[in-house]
Amino acid sequence: MYTKEEAFAKVSELVEKFSDQISSYKKSEYNETLTRKDFIDPFFEALGWDMNNKAGAWEAYREVIHEDKLKVGGVTTAPDYSFRLVGGQRLFFVEAKKPSILIKDDVAPAYQVRLYGWNAKLAISVVTDFEEFAIYECSKKPLRTDKTSKARVNYFTYKDYLIEFDFFWNTFSKQQVIKGGLIKFQQSDKKGTATVDKDFLEKLDTWRKELATNIFKNNADINEDELNYAVQQTIDRIIFLRIAEDRGLEPYAQLKSCLKNEGQYKELYRQFRIADDKYNSGLFHFKKEKDNPKEPDNISGKLIIENKVIKSIIGSLYPPNSDYLFNVLPVEILGSAYEQFLGKQIIVKGGRATIEDKPEVRKAGGVYYTPQYIVEYIVENTVGKLCEGKTPKDVAILKIVDPACGSGSFLLGAYQYLLTWHIKFYAVNTPTDKHKDAVLTPDGSLTTAEKKRILLNNIYGVDIDRNAVEVTKLSLLLKCMEGETTASITTQMTFFNERVLPSLENNIKSGNSLIDVDFYDTEFDYGEEKKIKAFNWQQGFSEVFKQGGFDVVIGNPPYDVLEKDRLGEVVPHLALQKYITFNNNYSYALGGKLNLYRFFVIKSIQLTRNKGRFGLIVPSSILADKSCSKSREYLLSNTNGLEFDCFPQKDNPSKRIFYDAKLSTTIFFGEKVTSIKEEEQKFIIRTYPANSFNDEHKNCVIELKDLKAIDANNLPIPLIDNINWEILRNIHTKEKIKGLGSLNDFVIRRGEINQTIYREFIEGELSDNERLIKGVQIGKYRFNKKLSQGKIEYFNEKRFLKKNSVRDIADVQRIATQRITGVDERLRIVASVVEPKSYFADSTNSLHVTKDTEYDLKYLLGLLNSRLFQWRFKLTSTNNNVGTNELAALPFRIIDFKNQIEKQLHDEIVKHVNTMLELNKQKQATTNSETLEQLKQRIAYSDDKINKLVYELYELSEEEIGIVEGK
Repeated sequence: MYTKEEAFAKVSELVEKFSDQISSYKKSEYNETLTRKDFIDPFFEALGWDMNNKAGAWEAYREVIHEDKLKVGGVTTAPDYSFRLVGGQRLFFVEAKKPSILIKDDVAPAYQVRLYGWNAKLAISVVTDFEEFAIYECSKKPLRTDKTSKARVNYFTYKDYLIEFDFFWNTFSKQQVIKGGLIKFQQSDKKGTATVDKDFLEKLDTWRKELATNIFKNNADINEDELNYAVQQTIDRIIFLRIAEDRGLEPYAQLKSCLKNEGQYKELYRQFRIADDKYNSGLFHFKKEKDNPKEPDNISGKLIIENKVIKSIIGSLYPPNSDYLFNVLPVEILGSAYEQFLGKQIIVKGGRATIEDKPEVRKAGGVYYTPQYIVEYIVENTVGKLCEGKTPKDVAILKIVDPACGSGSFLLGAYQYLLTWHIKFYAVNTPTDKHKDAVLTPDGSLTTAEKKRILLNNIYGVDIDRNAVEVTKLSLLLKCMEGETTASITTQMTFFNERVLPSLENNIKSGNSLIDVDFYDTEFDYGEEKKIKAFNWQQGFSEVFKQGGFDVVIGNPPYDVLEKDRLGEVVPHLALQKYITFNNNYSYALGGKLNLYRFFVIKSIQLTRNKGRFGLIVPSSILADKSCSKSREYLLSNTNGLEFDCFPQKDNPSKRIFYDAKLSTTIFFGEKVTSIKEEEQKFIIRTYPANSFNDEHKNCVIELKDLKAIDANNLPIPLIDNINWEILRNIHTKEKIKGLGSLNDFVIRRGEINQTIYREFIEGELSDNERLIKGVQIGKYRFNKKLSQGKIEYFNEKRFLKKNSVRDIADVQRIATQRITGVDERLRIVASVVEPKSYFADSTNSLHVTKDTEYDLKYLLGLLNSRLFQWRFKLTSTNNNVGTNELAALPFRIIDFKNQIEKQLHDEIVKHVNTMLELNKQKQATTNSETLEQLKQRIAYSDDKINKLVYELYELSEEEIGIVEGK
């Protein structure tokens, strides 16, 4: 491999050679093959690529594949080069032309290479004849009518190679590509961008609608469940066979031959029956089999489907009506489309079949497919960790599960990882001659038998959605079938007398991962049983639990708040609400508004065997929200080597992990342990402000005992770096610092009046000297004088009016803070003193002093509004909510009133707080611009004085102050 300087010299020689003889190279007889040999191959060799496999690597290890075979319209064609990572993951295509072709203006090669790249969902692809070098962005669907400039992001001639060499080196050299050199070209799935998965989803939706309407119309006895099954299976089978055609496993256009028959569906069903004998797999399952517990499909053979529907679907899968290249289109991309597809269902009502969002999807606001790089990252840190230092015999016993597998993206990622791992292992550790033929083909790929063995031994999944389970199986089987040829299939069927694919009925199951069969001990509507789908893990996977559970649990569980008044028709959620009232397995998932993902966090750890690993991506509320405190306690006390990767919420969709979801997310993974000493427990937290692994991030190692010193009740995990953590830890461990909520001098409570949803009223209207304070009215050292009008609503007479508690509290001077702060990220705690007689709405928090304390309430107000407390609060807050529990955990500086220095600091803060309150009153009453400017200056000065006094109280150094203030 050349250094950058050596590469520059090599490219210089090529440029000089081409320049000297350009006229001869431009002649038509100088063909593409010579261009590749003389210029394109040496150019990429200079950039570090093994263009002609001089290393003698097996096929699976080749960095560059020449003429990566594709089929378009039944004719074999190919991009001239496919640049890859080990294991076959494509990086970019290069289409070669001869110099007599005008690449800048020729539409055909531009369309061709974009079509390859679009189907493979690559960031870019390239067309070059060495004289010209055009780079095309591949996220936009190519059209035959596009101009050559469409989606072209860079264009160079050979005269630019030396001037722009840094660009070519940083983008296309092997060592830079491995480091992420192509990232600059990667496009997020922007709305309106016709990426291949979005385009394919549109096709799926169209086919489902056509099939559902037609089957329901022509099959009078079919019920809703059968209709959903028939539509899903018909689509899956057609797609499977069409992919098999483009991979050379079935005769090209075999499906299309159905359209020549008078009864097109009858002929299609005949092909399905033939596929059952050939592929097994459960996708085609029409007769009872000893090793398959699944009941045969007795629905499809009875269906009546009109020719126009079959013609519409099958016809749209072949050119010129289709732009799909199914042997280029990755299985993972099919999964991305299917994940959205599975968010809808066929509903029969009003005498017709309609397509609607599933209730849980409608409630959750959509379906969010996990990006591939997130899947790979979690798999690497779970499956990958357990494969380190192992042999294939060791890896064979690993059991990997996704308890909410959806369309199978995580299981597909785990399976691909294992396939690649085995290839790498055998490249270094050549198996014995006796064993070699069983695991490797002559070109170094895994044999069909080995791929099947890995799939059946290692991969498991559960999902409540039956159709999702079928899609997961489809995806895994297509992955298993990658690389197969007609010859390898014939060998299996002829010599080994076995079908091509395995049945996954014992590996991928449909059931409710969270509700066990003891649910049947309760009273429930038996008509809803099929929706609840209670599932016993120990029975479902008895062999796995003989070894203590799964070695790896991975996934992206559903996020959905289980609010009783919003559950509606989501029967499984209603059942879960009922289930947790008598089953204590999920006690650690309880607290506040219940969210489905917390139950999956607990379940995932319970499913993991001792010393096994788990990895999930969930909302960042798991880190610090009060409602998740029990879940955090369970997580921290049952794991070792816990790591968190945190991605803050972003307004820009292209910067989010999930494009359509305005959501902060966190990846965490670790090792399950049955017991761990608290003093040994520590974890790593990494925060990525730009929501990308490729950008700088904060990094911090936190010990559990230190976290408990900060807030033992809530255990909030801060988004923090080591420097800020050290300051925070030091503050909370000082002798004179106590949690605000632990003191008897102050009372912290939520505002007593709910002004929006409750139905009874405190007597009459408010009198002239009474007011209702809402959170929106509170500012820093001020509140809006506009008072609410009308009656005050409250929740429950016994709760709020017992012993005149509401009337009594209204007579006390109190601090009010906003519970939900505004968009200004600099302020999280917003507080002011409010004089009697005031009622506080529940959009506020209320703080007041007790009778016997020496503290002035305004001392506390100064602390709450200080820069130090803003800094402290933001470190352990994942959103803009300020609850009483979060206030209670703040580090209150105790004052020794017998110590004159400390008392003086207390009194100085009180004095400046009084000044701030008065200045803000004046500011609100003033309209004169000159006076306002003077008041702003005085307010800033007093605020600065308070901050300096607080820093002095908390004994912060100048360096620490600079860090707190972000300097």
